[in-house]
Amino acid sequence: MENRPGIQWQTQEQEELDVLTEELHNLIVWNDEVNTFDWVIESLVDVCEHSPEQAEQCAMIIHSKGKYGVKKGSFDFLRPKCEALIDRGIQATIDY
Repeated sequence: MENRPGIQWQTQEQEELDVLTEELHNLIVWNDEVNTFDWVIESLVDVCEHSPEQAEQCAMIIHSKGKYGVKKGSFDFLRPKCEALIDRGIQATIDY
């Protein structure tokens, strides 16, 4: 295949490397005195696609530590998840 000026071919390996070197952010869920464990667990399953066991572990850490990074990813990937948790009344932020 001939390379023409102005066209840059990108291999799948390069695309994977670009994803790996992309700046990762954390979706942080904060403890509060309003939401129940069941609601937080259900929300993490629905919004973050956690297994029930993973969501329960996250909820316990959130409760004991005050906050926890429940998901990693790019800002654009995490933003709708953060907004969905906030819409459910759960305090969430994105950190890096």
